Amino acid sequence: MGIREFFFGSREAPQAAVQSRDGGVVINSPQDLADAIEGQMTSKSGQTVNANTALKVAAVFACVRIISGAVANLPIHVKRRIDAETREDASGHFLWKLLRKKPNRWQTPSQYRRMMQAHLLLRGNAYSLKVKGVQGKVVELLPMHPDRIEVKQADDLSIAYEYTNKSGRKQVFPQEAIMHLVGLTLDGVNGVSVITYARETIGLSLSMEDHGATTFKNGARPSSVLKHPGKLGPEAIENLRASLEAYKMGGESEGKSLVLEEGMDVSQLTMTAEDVQYIESRKFSRSDIAMFFGVPPHMIGDTEKSTSWGSGIEQQSIGFATYTLEDHLTTWEETINRDLVPEQDDDIYSRFNRNALVRGDMKTRQGFYTAMMQWGVYSPNEVRALEEMNPRDGGEIYYDPPNTAGGQDTPQESEGDT
Repeated sequence: MGIREFFFGSREAPQAAVQSRDGGVVINSPQDLADAIEGQMTSKSGQTVNANTALKVAAVFACVRIISGAVANLPIHVKRRIDAETREDASGHFLWKLLRKKPNRWQTPSQYRRMMQAHLLLRGNAYSLKVKGVQGKVVELLPMHPDRIEVKQADDLSIAYEYTNKSGRKQVFPQEAIMHLVGLTLDGVNGVSVITYARETIGLSLSMEDHGATTFKNGARPSSVLKHPGKLGPEAIENLRASLEAYKMGGESEGKSLVLEEGMDVSQLTMTAEDVQYIESRKFSRSDIAMFFGVPPHMIGDTEKSTSWGSGIEQQSIGFATYTLEDHLTTWEETINRDLVPEQDDDIYSRFNRNALVRGDMKTRQGFYTAMMQWGVYSPNEVRALEEMNPRDGGEIYYDPPNTAGGQDTPQESEGDT
């Protein structure tokens, strides 16, 4: 069986889980295993919380979308280290095409990174099989579903990856065959899933959404109540109900007053304390989820506490880039350098262009480029290259930094001095 046939599965029908003699379930596939441990994923609220159900919570989906989108859309460069101070683009290296143009035959670079980052956020790990070509160069990165992989570390500290395909067959891959992105880890091998530790918070949010949906479906909280001093018979109740339904339909009754007969009275129902607590609980749950993922609340639509991280929304955005996004970008860079760069190419490394984070802010970009040129860090043509513009004649000059121009050791005497 070829590697692609094993990896993507064959045409054979998958084996089904069967009942054992003692009533237990025999595990033949990752789905069987997932079904068997579903009870362990149940929160105290009664909700089953896993990577799939968690995405049904708006706050979780927003956090995963924001972080994954930032990692997917930031340009990644492959650089060659010439000496201690000199770097150049390694556009001729095989990693340039792999990371910037075609990671595999069906995904774009942004699709691939977005998918892998989502796996990392929801499961703590992301895996890709390295398909090698001539001279051991990696020509494809095939994403592998984290739920189908078990990581094992031997006594000699070597790591192996046991993968189960859709047909239930298993194959063990050595460490050098897998690109493994690891999030927060407690054992140095397996990443910790945010969902595991945020299970109760997410389960509570799912329960509150179910409660709200059921409430609106059944109309459990009426806006008003009618009172009758006596007792209405079945016929009178039906007549009253028909009248109220006709009134609620609007039309010619729109804006008119409701006439009550037989001494009936109407009372308005205000929001109960339970309703108020329900709304506040949803806000608290949303902020808690944002905290687990390290996303400022305002980025997922919660603007009530815009000053809870820094002095305002701008500072929160800076904090997100510094303390949350930087962590993920560094994980990607170090993993690429470890798993994809051959040992003989120790002068090659990958790096995200963090400056692209401000490409949506024209004023900030303008100020940054101006300062870089004034202090001689960038030449005009380098700025034009960052803006995808062609160089201009004479644009390779580096300006002297202001207030630091060198002068003569001794001042010149003027002609009038004696």
